Amino acid sequence: MKHFWKKSFVMLCVATMMIAGCGQTNAEGTIDTENTDSTTAKGSKVFTDATVIELSDEEITVDGTVISEDTESAVYAANDIVFYLEGQDFTYGEGEEADEHSQEEADAHTVVHITEPGTYAVSGSLSAGQIAIDLGDEAEENPEAVVTLILNGVDIECSVAPAVIFYNVYECGSTDTETASNTVDTTAAGANVLIADGSVNNVTGSYVARIYKPESVELSEDGTEVADAKKLHKYDAAFYSKMSMNVNGDEEGTGVLNVHAENEGLDSELHLTINGGIINITSGNDGINTNEDGASVTTINGGNLTIRVNGSTGEGDGIDSNGWLVINGGTVVAEACSFSGDAGIDSDMGIHINGGTVIATGNMLDHISESAQNYAVFNFAFSQKEGASYTLKNEAGDVVVGCTPENAFSYLIFSTADMPAGTYTLWQGEDQLSASAGNMMGGFGGMMGGFGGQMPEDMEIPEGMEFPEGGEMPEGMEMPEGMTPPEGMERPEGDRGDMGGQKPDGNGGFGGMESAERSTEFVIEDGGSYFSNISVAE
Repeated sequence: MKHFWKKSFVMLCVATMMIAGCGQTNAEGTIDTENTDSTTAKGSKVFTDATVIELSDEEITVDGTVISEDTESAVYAANDIVFYLEGQDFTYGEGEEADEHSQEEADAHTVVHITEPGTYAVSGSLSAGQIAIDLGDEAEENPEAVVTLILNGVDIECSVAPAVIFYNVYECGSTDTETASNTVDTTAAGANVLIADGSVNNVTGSYVARIYKPESVELSEDGTEVADAKKLHKYDAAFYSKMSMNVNGDEEGTGVLNVHAENEGLDSELHLTINGGIINITSGNDGINTNEDGASVTTINGGNLTIRVNGSTGEGDGIDSNGWLVINGGTVVAEACSFSGDAGIDSDMGIHINGGTVIATGNMLDHISESAQNYAVFNFAFSQKEGASYTLKNEAGDVVVGCTPENAFSYLIFSTADMPAGTYTLWQGEDQLSASAGNMMGGFGGMMGGFGGQMPEDMEIPEGMEFPEGGEMPEGMEMPEGMTPPEGMERPEGDRGDMGGQKPDGNGGFGGMESAERSTEFVIEDGGSYFSNISVAE
């Protein structure tokens, strides 16, 4: 690894633009594919202060000159990708057979290394390759170790690891959970991505399962398993950063980034801030993940973000933060895996919706904290199949927000600035929907048998309601008199136990309807409103 201070550079500051327009994601939350195909011409904008990297399977150039293979160069090419090697014993790492790759497969990949701070505009294509940014081991603590990667028409595929990865750059944040909060400033972060106006960028990547530092491996007494080991490598996403990262749109916010991920889509180990651009993510697991427990913050200030988890790994949230999720602007459409107990938006420390448009679907409801913008949660009586359209209309009959999810779901979240307190109607196509309120169990319907979601504290089961087969009474819930749960019931996988701790405590009510009633009128209050047992009105 090269130390970045061996040369001096003039740094280019790229202003982050907060884009709140609809871009190429329409009001129904579906992707407009007209300008997302890889054959679309790349952006024509000239970045005069940037180092220009042109990718090609035949020849890679840097500022018009064939790329160097000298590891002392600011940009060089090598066949040294980090991956999970097949045929290793249990002391190598935690990967399984599905995570392994041959040396021959790895050697087919060309790594474009960036080793010095600066601004780099990348275009062209690599059918087997990676862009890797590494400014040296000491870069993490040096505020000048900053790289801005401009995506200006990139098409890159990697089958053994992330297609784009930031290893060592300046880390502007802290992992200290004692001082952590849901507000972070990542403007000084060393990892920056700018999506050039008019460009379409396709990043298709894999992941690297956990590999141990060999010298750290401690075996059990009988020598048959690893008792303890430190991490050498583990990179879960197609587009990955070990340090806090900013993703920005250009001046007009028309640039497109399409991420196709075998595992997770767009990850940062600490903080991730999205300020603009059109970002479409299709992933086998979480679409976005920030993974420092109790410290990470995923912040969305602008742009147009569409995430669909295809569930090829068997699970996946749309957005998953191990700390906080804060949405201040832009358009966010997030669809969790169709068949697992996952949420469209998920956070361990709290979700805050302060602006923008949010449409999220999944089979679990995670805790939504006090937010500056109204939101409504709709829990359906039964899992909803993909392909139907859902619209929320105001008293005048105007559509306020809508979507056509491509994944099955049982929970739907709407939030928009155009949703003030008032009375609304909810529609599935031409069919008007109705709901009961006063609990979050949806008649114990939905994908998770009613227990995969979130229920207000101190809420009792309505009289006469039966448990579904395979369900279990959540902790702290009282069994109504005379009700006996079936034998052998277990809490479904993904159940939070405390049901998220949501309660009617001034951050909105429970839909403004009596729990025993059904109604086609959805009374949305200031803060959060919750509606359960949604079905077609009789």
